[in-house]
Amino acid sequence: ALPAAGSLGAVAVLGDDDLGLPGAERCDDLIKLAELVPDTVVVPWPSHADGADVAAATHAAVHDALELLQTWLAEEAFADSRLVLVTRGAMAARDGEDVRDLASAAVWGLARSAQSENPGRIVLVDLDEDPASRAALAAAVDGGEPQLALRGGAALAPRLARVPLAAEEDALPGVDPQGTVLLTGATGSLGGLVARHLVTAYGARRLLLVSRRGAQAPGAAELVRDLTVLGAEARFAACDVADRAALAALLGSLEHPLTAVVHTAGVLDDGVISSLTPDRMDAVLRPKVDAAWHLHELTKDQNLSAFLLFSSAAGVFGNAGQGNYAAANGFLDALAQHRRSAGLPATSLAWGLWAEDGGMAGELGSADVERMARGGVLPLSSTEGLALLDASARSGEPVLVPVRLELAGLRAQAEAGMLPPLLRALVRVAKRRAVEASGGPTLAERLAGVPEAERDAVLLELVCSEVAAVLGYAGAHAVEADRAFKDLGFDSLTAVELRNRLNGVTGLRLPATLVFDYPSPTALVDLLRAQTVPDPAEAVLPLLAELDRLEAALLGAVPDGEGHLRIAGRLQSLLARWNDQQVAAEEEAAVAEQLDEATDDDLFDFIGKEFGIS
Repeated sequence: ALPAAGSLGAVAVLGDDDLGLPGAERCDDLIKLAELVPDTVVVPWPSHADGADVAAATHAAVHDALELLQTWLAEEAFADSRLVLVTRGAMAARDGEDVRDLASAAVWGLARSAQSENPGRIVLVDLDEDPASRAALAAAVDGGEPQLALRGGAALAPRLARVPLAAEEDALPGVDPQGTVLLTGATGSLGGLVARHLVTAYGARRLLLVSRRGAQAPGAAELVRDLTVLGAEARFAACDVADRAALAALLGSLEHPLTAVVHTAGVLDDGVISSLTPDRMDAVLRPKVDAAWHLHELTKDQNLSAFLLFSSAAGVFGNAGQGNYAAANGFLDALAQHRRSAGLPATSLAWGLWAEDGGMAGELGSADVERMARGGVLPLSSTEGLALLDASARSGEPVLVPVRLELAGLRAQAEAGMLPPLLRALVRVAKRRAVEASGGPTLAERLAGVPEAERDAVLLELVCSEVAAVLGYAGAHAVEADRAFKDLGFDSLTAVELRNRLNGVTGLRLPATLVFDYPSPTALVDLLRAQTVPDPAEAVLPLLAELDRLEAALLGAVPDGEGHLRIAGRLQSLLARWNDQQVAAEEEAAVAEQLDEATDDDLFDFIGKEFGIS
């Protein structure tokens, strides 16, 4: 085991750069690090800022990060350790700051989802080149924030904040009616909605609608007819925007100059971190990362009035079960900031859930929507979404999160001490409640005051209450305690949510495979009992170990006669006090048992004799 090294405990660094952490042990293999039993494992992430092929570098970086996270989360030796992932130039922590390493920005998106699925186990830090930031790293990590940027030695933590809106009567920034607006993903319900709005609200008159199937896609002909009626010229083009050569050929064929780009395309392939593969990552990255980067490179020398990216709040919040999608959208947000720092137009909108039928939102079931509502996010209607689109256009910010928050749900999380730090600036909770939520007794302490015969009932009520909250049941009474979790409706994502909720209310660190290893509420009660109610036989082990140490010290000592008498006297006195304490405890237990078994007449008779009352 490693010796403790300051506030971070025993520190190990994966790689050659120790980041100036005193006493850190360096190693090139994460599995070998597990043998050292570190409290903190620091991973200096390699920079991709100088790579020419940014899209390819992003895929490679995300693959490497996925392997790292999966290994970290699967290795039992790291169960009580923290992983600190340190990047450079992956975040824009201040207004106008460039994101130099777009590939690592995507890694942040993936890691944010890993944080949501495994609270307390991963910390993200982005450094600048100031030596003061390296010097401040240990203290910053020890501060408890899950995500940080160090700039000039100062620690900055991200918080979502309300954006002041411009007056609605202010004119929207229009697009040149003589130029061409390129819109990807137009055959989705959201893309079609945006295409119509570009015509009616922004004055677009020439639209190039791009999708892989072009005019053969369902709804394409209807959309063109609608746009024609609205007074626009619209045509579909079949093109894989993630194919750079195909996109370049399409842009080269335009009769009218390109004046605006709107990129709404994307796909979903949801799964918790442990279930993702490089292929599943690539399938989601390609229509977001590759397409957006090619659009950027092929149009950066043109005089565009707008470069609008439809991102997702998944990349900002790190949605559980959406690590690949969070990575892809984290890249889009960073690309917008990168373009802005270079003086190019760009806006990335990290949308919350739209209520539109079809498209990606249509793939969500009612349970998914209910789970998001419990997390404080509600669906946006078409009217609300388009109003937020217009408000974003007026604001001039490079990255915005248009989302409909359900504040009651957020307050409930805050009062339970489970509100993500990112949202703390939006919700005010009474200080007393916050202290109660964070400083209440542990489950083990609560159970200590419960009679042994009633403990299982208390644990079962707790488990069933959390199961009901996760699955949207009416209450604990609606959960069949002996029924398998898979039959109750659990999947990998709800399993993670249950594990996290139980960790929060019990103070334990339960495994990610919880509902598979303990497949019913009653089976889970057995685990909680074992981890919270000490075995009497094991409770004496620490004392016996201390006696072993004392015995070894006594037998190894050769005091003089007076010293021997003093030590022997202390030992005899201690033994007498120990025996007296045991006798007193047994007498107290006997009295308590008599009182429990006594009738009312027995109690009155005892009181009468004790106080001389006839």
